Amino acid sequence: MTSVEVDGSPEQAADRAARLLAAVLDRSPRTPSELRDELGVTVAQLQRVLGPLERHALIAVDADRAIVRPGPAALRFARSDLGRSDLVELARPSLRRLAAESGETANLILARPGGTEAVSQVDGSHLLGVSNWIGRPLGLHSTAAGKVFLAFGAAVLPNGELEALTPVTITDRERLAAELAEVRERGFATIVDELESGLSAVGAPVRDRGGAVIAVLCVSGASLRLQRSRLELLGRVALEQAGEVSAQLGYDG
Repeated sequence: MTSVEVDGSPEQAADRAARLLAAVLDRSPRTPSELRDELGVTVAQLQRVLGPLERHALIAVDADRAIVRPGPAALRFARSDLGRSDLVELARPSLRRLAAESGETANLILARPGGTEAVSQVDGSHLLGVSNWIGRPLGLHSTAAGKVFLAFGAAVLPNGELEALTPVTITDRERLAAELAEVRERGFATIVDELESGLSAVGAPVRDRGGAVIAVLCVSGASLRLQRSRLELLGRVALEQAGEVSAQLGYDG
């Protein structure tokens, strides 16, 4: 006996998923109502298409289910090979300026499934607190870059308990959600001793032409140097430099 899908054939379902992903990659953020109109589907049909794409990190939907953006897997594919190299090269002058102005380590960070990864680094003048972050898989809730990706819908927290890496790592999801709201309001994220004791960092979003967050410029260093007031200042500097990179990618927001 041949199975029959309520919404049509498997080919039709695959076609809807492909069209939805193409629409989100072409322009984001998108609302569910926009996608329903573009695909010509009902609310229930759209949810059935969104589910598998979200589970496989091809799209990301915010907590209110009101905004749809490209997910980390789609962004990682879009920025792979030559595209990733182009982004690294494009961000290099801004990383150098960040490192020079702050004296701290500056990184370009991309989202990966369930976490983040630094793909470029420029060291500052300070030796204390310097680490090589290239290629080290790090989490979302305990890093400045991860908070940026979460706040702007470019990543989704994995299920289960949030790991406490230090005594001050945020592991309560409601508390984390409140902090992510603050990140959206001021435009950048910070951590103080949350990933490693004695390490602080600030991260600002890099956006593509459609406004989706595809990377983060991050500055990190010893907490004894990066007091709260210093982090706020560096947050504004990181925002400025991330804006420069975003503008070169075609973002004019």
